[in-house]
Amino acid sequence: MAESSVPTLPALPTRADVERARATIGDRLPRTPLLASRTLGARLKCELFQRTGSFKARGALNKISSLTDDEKRRGVIAISAGNHAQATAYAAREEGIDALVVMWQGASEQKIEATRGYGAAVDLEASNPADAFSRLEELRRQTGRTLVHPFDDPLVIAGAGTVGLEIEEDAPEADAVVVPVGGGGLIAGIQTAIGAHTRVIAVEPDTSTALHTAIEHGEPTPVTPASIADGLNAPFAGALPLAIARDLERVLVTEAELEHAFRFLYARAKLACEPAGAAATAAWLAGKIEARNPVLLVSGGNVAGQTAAAILARP
Repeated sequence: MAESSVPTLPALPTRADVERARATIGDRLPRTPLLASRTLGARLKCELFQRTGSFKARGALNKISSLTDDEKRRGVIAISAGNHAQATAYAAREEGIDALVVMWQGASEQKIEATRGYGAAVDLEASNPADAFSRLEELRRQTGRTLVHPFDDPLVIAGAGTVGLEIEEDAPEADAVVVPVGGGGLIAGIQTAIGAHTRVIAVEPDTSTALHTAIEHGEPTPVTPASIADGLNAPFAGALPLAIARDLERVLVTEAELEHAFRFLYARAKLACEPAGAAATAAWLAGKIEARNPVLLVSGGNVAGQTAAAILARP
């Protein structure tokens, strides 16, 4: 069976699940700010200020809080290029649970060290994202740990959806919510939370098209991601996100557009985001979104100094 396939699709999460996730998370995670930029002509939902530097902490904490006593004793396992790794490590520490995270060679050293800093063990045997999913299955069989999937789990998606509830309350007049997409967990959560009455738009790098490709093929399909936005470099989109987001508007942005948006957010909005966090802004600046009152997700702030410096140095 391909690693990207799901033999039996769980029930799709609902808005009620998202509201339960918010109750579960409680005040353990902060509400992130919604900032207006006159120059940009849009508002920015600043998830880079979330614990661990991204929205991922929401889903990880919701999932890990749901575990049984037996599951907690066996510990958890996750896979990630970095943001979900840190989120799982953080959430496991908060719940007093042992965590093992599968990453891969070439992943951000900053994100690896941050994951270890939260107390998780990191496995770096895999040479690339696709191999890492094979390594994940091997370690799951060996250890009996519970998987905290980065984007294809109803509880993780519901946790991510709490971002949508905050946007709904803070920007009720928004006519579009623009969301960076990797494996699809964030956009699936936001669509579940507010998509019944708010236009939700997916943005992917044109060099990392997991959701776009899955929708074209009608099923999760392996891709070879190669974007500077490493937080969006999922090797496939999840089956649940595909089912939830298959009919949404989709926009692709170039690497040059990502870098331009990264520099804009740094210089004009004073936001030190990572390239993945600049994707929604990239689509807006490139004129690929038509809206009067959009909210743009800035969904990650874990960028290596060398990467930031190189982008900022380019004209």
